[in-house]
Amino acid sequence: MWTLMEEHLESIGIGAGILGTGGGGNPYVGQLRARQAIRENGAVEVLSPAEVPTDARVICIGAIGAPTVGVEKIRDYQSYYALRALENFLGTTATALITNEIGGSSSVEVVIPASIARLPIVDADGMGRAFPEIQMKTFFTYGIPCTPMALADEKGNTAIISQAVNARWVERLARSLTVQMGSVACYAVAPMSAHQVCETAVPHTLSLARDLGQAVQRARNLHENITEAILGVCGGKVLFQGKISDVERRTTEGFSRGKVSIGGTGEYQGHQMTIEFQNENLIASVDERVVCVVPDLICLTDDRGEPMTTERLRYGFRVTVFGFPSPELWTTAEGLAVVGPKAFGYNLDYTPLEL
Repeated sequence: MWTLMEEHLESIGIGAGILGTGGGGNPYVGQLRARQAIRENGAVEVLSPAEVPTDARVICIGAIGAPTVGVEKIRDYQSYYALRALENFLGTTATALITNEIGGSSSVEVVIPASIARLPIVDADGMGRAFPEIQMKTFFTYGIPCTPMALADEKGNTAIISQAVNARWVERLARSLTVQMGSVACYAVAPMSAHQVCETAVPHTLSLARDLGQAVQRARNLHENITEAILGVCGGKVLFQGKISDVERRTTEGFSRGKVSIGGTGEYQGHQMTIEFQNENLIASVDERVVCVVPDLICLTDDRGEPMTTERLRYGFRVTVFGFPSPELWTTAEGLAVVGPKAFGYNLDYTPLEL
């Protein structure tokens, strides 16, 4: 157990922004909102999955929508509205919360309702990174119910999806509601037991984000190599370094979709990397040869180790592109059916990242 306080938010934002593979919303915006909640309501206890009481009711909190919209359309306490709407519908209350993903601002979205409701957070999530669609969670992939779900916008509007055929249908229904809510919403999903959390969640990801962010901050302060600091926390490799030469980006159907091109510098001079994204980075190619593919993590940072989320990508930015291995729960046949390259429409088989 540890206590998540205001001073942890910046390091979590850095770490989760990197692990979010370009998605999950702008980390800085998330920090501001979580900081306000902690200042008004107090710090939040964080439990390891093994510390969750056996009779717990753990509700998953998440955000849905286009990250490019989320930068301009600042949310307030809509994740808390979603939590209360779900509790009212079920006639029960949560005893703990868990984040849906460990990416960008979504990783600290759970802090807001946890602080207001005085609930602990489980040190785990349903992705081990960020993904663009609701069904892309380890919880649902391994049999946890995906309904009922409550959605809320910043105005106080709420909606309940009481039943759906499967998690993909929940995504379709929730995405339609989100578009009507201005392309950004928050949600809460039916409670899980402690056993279900231990069996299906990716563990210790909140503390991993914290540790990764702290490693970046330490390297900055001591003028040490930031790339080495990142690789020292997350086992992976540098895929490319260079300058952004072009960005194609559009917001459609509640997603940010596009492609970024990077001209190589240093040892990568004369080569070109292309990354395709749907909120999150999905496929990375160098000179048209695929070098990293979803569900492995494709993560961009600037020279200071700040995460480059897809809405921040601009011509001329110098970036380092990292590849990190996927959590094992995604590399099974069940996992790849949900988040492998073919699930995103690519005619590619998953090949694990070569380290």
